[in-house]
Amino acid sequence: MLTEQHTIFLCLVFIVAGFFILLSQIFNRIQRRQHFDNFVGDKKEQQKKPFLDVILFAITRAFTSNEEEVFKKFYAAGFYHFKYAKYYIPLKYISLLGGLVGLYFIHQEQWLSANNVMIAFAIWLMICILAPDAFLASKAKALTRKISKQLPYLLDLMAVCVQTGMTIESSMSYLGKEMASFDKDLSHMLNKTTDRARIVGLDKALDELYATIISNEMRSFVMTLKQSLQYGTSIYHVLTTLAKDIREVQMLDIEEKIGQLSAKMSIPLVLFIMIPVVILITAPGIMRMMADV
Repeated sequence: MLTEQHTIFLCLVFIVAGFFILLSQIFNRIQRRQHFDNFVGDKKEQQKKPFLDVILFAITRAFTSNEEEVFKKFYAAGFYHFKYAKYYIPLKYISLLGGLVGLYFIHQEQWLSANNVMIAFAIWLMICILAPDAFLASKAKALTRKISKQLPYLLDLMAVCVQTGMTIESSMSYLGKEMASFDKDLSHMLNKTTDRARIVGLDKALDELYATIISNEMRSFVMTLKQSLQYGTSIYHVLTTLAKDIREVQMLDIEEKIGQLSAKMSIPLVLFIMIPVVILITAPGIMRMMADV
């Protein structure tokens, strides 16, 4: 049986964990917005807003979402044609209320003590409120990393298409159809961009693409295409050079992670080898001293 102190401690642990998860989501939301504002050049608008207002806006957005925002979350996570996004918010709160009713009846039947019911309530609250958003955020990050890694190969294919005489729009449309069989995410990204380019223009469509997939590789890709459209530079050599640069940056990131492995491997070495060895060396002397006393 858990004592009252143990119950309070576990509840505080779950509350603090949920608070840090919420803070991480708010920080990621602010960071994404700042990246996009810096890219589109909306710095005057950004300077007028105090930092406290930005934080309060992100907090309110974390708890209140309309149907469009929910659809954007699912879209960024890779669920492009999810028809039930409008039921996401009601389902979260219905599940929360259903869990509370279930815990109430469990407590009435005395299957669990009041302390265990409080712990179960804290766990269920975290699962219903934070877990779905955390899952969608992790899926969105994984999708962004995947597309960023595949971007150099896309640039090489676009360069080949441009060299054969295709325009940027036609090459993106052609590659979007051809890549549908083995990479549906890149294919959907290209098809969506070409469809939007027919309506609002390629410049605006590229901005919308970067707003969906925010990464350094995608920013370089979008800026390269926009500069080529604006100044009329040769796009073939620019695409091949950009693909080479992105590969070099990715290789540098891999080398940096490999270099960090030695420091990370020293942590279990200290915890599981050096500390027990120190205890084994000092324990006999300490035991003899205690025996003499």
